[in-house]
Amino acid sequence: MFPKYRYSIMLMAVVALLAAMWAGLIRMGWQWPALQATLPIHHGALMVAGFFGTLIPLERAVAMGKPWSYLSPLSSGIGALLVVFGVPGLVGPILMNVGSLLLVLIFLVVLRDHWAGYTVVMALGAFALFVGNLFWLLGWPVSRFVLWWAGFLVLTIAGERLELGRMLRLSRATQFAFGVPVALYLLGLVMMPLRPDMGVRLTGLASLGLAVWLLRYDIARRTVKRRGLTRFIAICLLSGYVWLAFSGILGMVYGGVASGPMYDAMLHAVFLGFVFSMVFGHAPIIFPAVLGLDIKFRDFYYAFLIALHTSLLLRIVGELMGLGWARSWGGLLNVLTLLGFLAAIIRPLQRIAAVSKRV
Repeated sequence: MFPKYRYSIMLMAVVALLAAMWAGLIRMGWQWPALQATLPIHHGALMVAGFFGTLIPLERAVAMGKPWSYLSPLSSGIGALLVVFGVPGLVGPILMNVGSLLLVLIFLVVLRDHWAGYTVVMALGAFALFVGNLFWLLGWPVSRFVLWWAGFLVLTIAGERLELGRMLRLSRATQFAFGVPVALYLLGLVMMPLRPDMGVRLTGLASLGLAVWLLRYDIARRTVKRRGLTRFIAICLLSGYVWLAFSGILGMVYGGVASGPMYDAMLHAVFLGFVFSMVFGHAPIIFPAVLGLDIKFRDFYYAFLIALHTSLLLRIVGELMGLGWARSWGGLLNVLTLLGFLAAIIRPLQRIAAVSKRV
């Protein structure tokens, strides 16, 4: 349904991603033009609420196939563009809030039709996005609610992995073991506005627990023995779980730090190390599915995965050891890696689309 709308919404998400990366480099100290004055302060909002807050609802809308469901990614995408181009006022943030609220409604429909543990977890992830966007709209300091944004991605991914776990017929005890860190994560999010230090430590413990569970029970442990795209996805997932565990450990050790290298290391371990490992693994499936096209897996995708982990490791070592050059160059290499991978995915899609039009 609505292939032209899909392309437009996907383009909005990509613009938000590019702007978020540019803003991130400026915040790291690279002396590049800001394009517009407020761009650097919206780095996190554009990355999570703009890019992922548009891409994931678009994926859900395509799966649902209902016209109204496209209003969620459309609203978030338009709101992100307004923020990117510095449109004054709250119209952009309000539209992004509306988009996240509509995503919650999408999951309420899903829960009505199919109530299961994994759909509940993914619905909680959508609700975390809405709450995070609401705090942002109200002008709260990002450090006080950023883990709500992280919760959107962590819970969404965890729910999707639990769904695939049905193929392994997990025991009730194993599923209960999954629910414990999820409940602890939610408790930590609730604590964040009231007692940030305790909230960060609880979500850190929960992140570590989820990572251990996923490393032990995720189906990727089996599919990593296969070949081609299946093995690539598994390696992306398993390496991402290590970053999630590392982020959790940092959260437990350093607690509610509101800025500085430890804060940056903790957040980017989860947002870059964990989340973008998932993106690398699923992009060859999600992008073609959303756009109605098909691409083949290429072995050189591994080079981008290695570059992602290497550059992020350089960046975090720089942050933890006070090496400014390592932090700056690690961040720049992060961006170049994401751009290279995006280009590697988009170019085949462009060729296939051109051939489809001629046919």
